[in-house]
Amino acid sequence: MNLSFSTASQADAKELAALHTAVAEDLTRRYGRGFWSFKTSEKGALLTLRHSRVLIARKGKTIVGTLNFPTKKPWAIDVSYFTPVEVPIYLTGMAVIPEMQRQGIGTRLMKEAVKQVRAWPADAIRLDAYDHSAGAGEFYAKCGFREIGHVIYRKGPLVYFELLVRRLPKRKSKPL
Repeated sequence: MNLSFSTASQADAKELAALHTAVAEDLTRRYGRGFWSFKTSEKGALLTLRHSRVLIARKGKTIVGTLNFPTKKPWAIDVSYFTPVEVPIYLTGMAVIPEMQRQGIGTRLMKEAVKQVRAWPADAIRLDAYDHSAGAGEFYAKCGFREIGHVIYRKGPLVYFELLVRRLPKRKSKPL
């Protein structure tokens, strides 16, 4: 499948809102109502574009996948679980249109995300996934992310994942 990757612009907001809403409706149909059952408005997509770098995957002119790199740490992330690094990047809002899932789009989107984060430069990608069969934890593990903790945030069960994208310097041990 021929995909192109780029950073989203305000002109993409309506299509991004429709993509996220379609994914939420699909998850709700398959797993019942949950934390994933929300509609995204164009206004909400524009807000995300103001506070995140939004990576999109296109097949032709159609956006088929997306993910966000927010400029601030997401509210549900407790940094004490993660490997200490100088520059962490957070990943949120990954979505692939339901009728094109399981065709490698998400995997290719994640590879592009890692490539971009390495060029940033940053040391790690941090994210969370719902600790539920509707969550994407298994997908992130297959993409090389390491599961590092389970938490409950505002009654929502989450699994934390990280991928170290840059070798960390070895710490000098102090003599006893």
